[in-house]
Amino acid sequence: MSIEKLKTIIIGSGPAGYTAAIYASRADLKPVLYTGMEPGGQLTTTTDVDNFPGYPNGIDGPKMMLELKEQAERFGTDVRIGEVTNVKLSSEINDFHEIVINNETKVHAKTVIISTGASAKYLGIESEQRLIGGGVSACAVCDGFFYKGQEVAIVGGGDTAAEEATYLSNICSKVTMLVRRDVMRASKAMQHRVNSRKNIVVRYNTEVEEVIGQSVVEGLKLINNKTNLTDTIPITGFFVAIGHKPNTDIFKGQLEMDDNGYIITDGKTTKTNLPGVFASGDVQDKEYRQAVTAAGTGCMAALDAERYLASIDS
Repeated sequence: MSIEKLKTIIIGSGPAGYTAAIYASRADLKPVLYTGMEPGGQLTTTTDVDNFPGYPNGIDGPKMMLELKEQAERFGTDVRIGEVTNVKLSSEINDFHEIVINNETKVHAKTVIISTGASAKYLGIESEQRLIGGGVSACAVCDGFFYKGQEVAIVGGGDTAAEEATYLSNICSKVTMLVRRDVMRASKAMQHRVNSRKNIVVRYNTEVEEVIGQSVVEGLKLINNKTNLTDTIPITGFFVAIGHKPNTDIFKGQLEMDDNGYIITDGKTTKTNLPGVFASGDVQDKEYRQAVTAAGTGCMAALDAERYLASIDS
C-alpha cells in the first residue's frame, strides 16, 4: 500500500493549528490537520473567552474552537481525528518528512507545522481536577477578570506565579500566594513587586490539601508542611502557576529545544533547525501563552511553509 504524500501536515488543533490551517488552505497547500488527543487544545477547558478580538460579548471556549475548525474546513482543510505518535524528520531540503499516526499509519509531508501546545502542570489532587473550569485555572491573564473584586489564591513560587499574583492584585480584593518552600524561587525584582502590594498575602511552607466546593470553588483547605497545622480560607478563584510542559517529547533528538523542551525557532520566524519544519503556538512560546498570540504564530507558520514550498519548486 502506497504512503500518502502531502504538501503540508499540521499537528495540533488549538488556535495555532487551526489558524495555520486557514492560511495554508487559502494558499492551496491542501493541509491535513491531525487533532491530537485533545481536539481544540487548552481552550476546550475554558468556559469563557473574553480577550480574543472580535467577540465583544465573549465566547465559550469549546464553541470558539468548533468555529475555528469549521472555518478551516470551509477553505479545504482535511481535519482528521488522530494522534501523531512518531516522526522521522529529514534534514534534507525538498525531502519528505515521515509522520506516524496512532502508531500504525504513515504519511509523508513536504512541510510540517507543529502546533502541539503546552500542558499546564496541576497539583493533581482530585478536587482541583474536578473544579477546572469552575474556579480552578492555570492562566490568571485569561481568567482573572472573572474574579474582579473577589478573594482568590495562587499557588507557586517562581517568576510566573509572582507575575500572575501581581496581575491579580490589580483586579481582585485579596490575593493569597501559596509557596511550598520557605522562600520564593522568583527573582528579587519579582519578589519585591509582590511584597509591595498590600492586598497580596504570601504564605510560605504551605500546601493545598483540598479545593473546597461542589460545582464552583468556595475555599481551600491548607496545611503547613513544617507544623502540620491545617486551616481553611474562603476564595472564589484558585490559580495554579507551577509551570507548563511543552508537548514535544516525540520531537526530542531531532529538533533544537531549550532546557525546558520548548522548540527553538529562528528569530521572528517559525522556522526550526530542520528545513520544512515549523513550530507555532505554545510549543515554542513560553512567554505569552495566549490564544491570540498562538493564532498569530499559526498564521506565520503557514506563510513560512508557503514560502518554503515556493522556494523548492522554483
